[in-house]
Amino acid sequence: MRSSAARWFGMAVVMAAVTVGRAAEDLFDRAPWSGSALLGGMLFEGDEEVKSGLSIGLRLGYTFNPWWEVEAGLDWAPVLRARTFTNSNRYQLKDDTFGVRLGVDGLLHLRNQADQRIDPYLSFGAALMIYGEDMGETEDNIDPIMMAGGGLQYHFNDEWAVRFDAKLAVAGADTEFNWILGLGVNYRFGAALPPAPVLSGGDIDSDGDGLLDREEPVYGTDPYDPDTDKDGLTDGQEVRQFQTDPLNPDTDLDGLKDGAEVLTYRTDPKNPDTDGGGVADGHEVIEDNTDPLNPADDLMLFRLHIEFDYDKADLRPIYHAQLDNIIKVLQRDPGATARIEGHADRRKTSQRDYNIRLSERRAKAVMDYLIQAGGISPSRLSYHGYGFDRPIAPNDTEENMQKNRRTDIYIRPSGQVPRTAVEPDPSRAETVVAPPDLPKPGERRPAGGDRR
Repeated sequence: MRSSAARWFGMAVVMAAVTVGRAAEDLFDRAPWSGSALLGGMLFEGDEEVKSGLSIGLRLGYTFNPWWEVEAGLDWAPVLRARTFTNSNRYQLKDDTFGVRLGVDGLLHLRNQADQRIDPYLSFGAALMIYGEDMGETEDNIDPIMMAGGGLQYHFNDEWAVRFDAKLAVAGADTEFNWILGLGVNYRFGAALPPAPVLSGGDIDSDGDGLLDREEPVYGTDPYDPDTDKDGLTDGQEVRQFQTDPLNPDTDLDGLKDGAEVLTYRTDPKNPDTDGGGVADGHEVIEDNTDPLNPADDLMLFRLHIEFDYDKADLRPIYHAQLDNIIKVLQRDPGATARIEGHADRRKTSQRDYNIRLSERRAKAVMDYLIQAGGISPSRLSYHGYGFDRPIAPNDTEENMQKNRRTDIYIRPSGQVPRTAVEPDPSRAETVVAPPDLPKPGERRPAGGDRR
């Protein structure tokens, strides 16, 4: 049993490792300490001597790597109301009191593979619960407790994040199950380094990104920010090595940031369909769970430019013939499934929420036609509306906006099972590793001279 559990635990750690970019390791190496302030509550079971109350929480964490962190915590509930019981023989507090939790927790981070700003985690640990007075005739005011739970952080940048905690506290000889909740902010100390210009031969590279300060205005980049578009590659890497757009985090508009393509998935950041299988790299990774480097597992993509009346989702008869072809494909393979996606262009007056709802209605109209006209089972179909969030061309001309006003239908043939994770191919690593003299994000080097 122990060896089996160890194998499962090891597999979980390896899968988590695949989803985390190399830039995160550099961040935690230089800035391992973080602190949090939370506002929340302590929730007690109905047979506890106190009622639930508001609490203030503080956390101090040390991050060992992108997955593991240890965190000391303090939660203080200044007022816990005494609970009244109908049983007169039951011990009852004479007055209100306070509660303090002092504990240490281990955190296992499970970061989102497509967008590492989304950072869910599991936690487990031990603590002492200290009350202002004894909690029973045979109990003192200190209670050892075991903690388990989890939470979610959303990182705005390397320094600041919002977080939500939910911890289950198992306490007492009769095993009380109480909760400690918290919502607040997290700050990573030393994550943002101040500009430290280094002079060499009259040239300056203030942010150490591989572009001289006098070159950065040519590309529109920030001379004091090594990664202007926050895609995981330095501006110098984008301009000099990969020839990607340092002002656009997704140069090829395939749904994956340039840094994720280069460092994690080994795909081409300038080619939306690296394997030439017909489906964009981002859709393979995010939606399909297929390999963006293997054309054999790509889904069948049918791209239809269906025009709807203004603010309408009624399907015009002139498009029935196109959809009848989709019906034939699904009828020939009774085990195949289809996902219908609605997309819109973006204009100056476009509103995101409105366009998402409208494109969703239009995608559903297409799905309804497949059901009604073709007799396709609803269990084989799904739909989603993305509005203008996933363009395939810049919204700068009428021709390009026409390309973005589209309905995409992805068909997964029967027998094709989605993969549980898309792992990068180590054999391709040599084609994307930065040369030794190119700095990593945040690293400062002289603009000229010996860089060894």
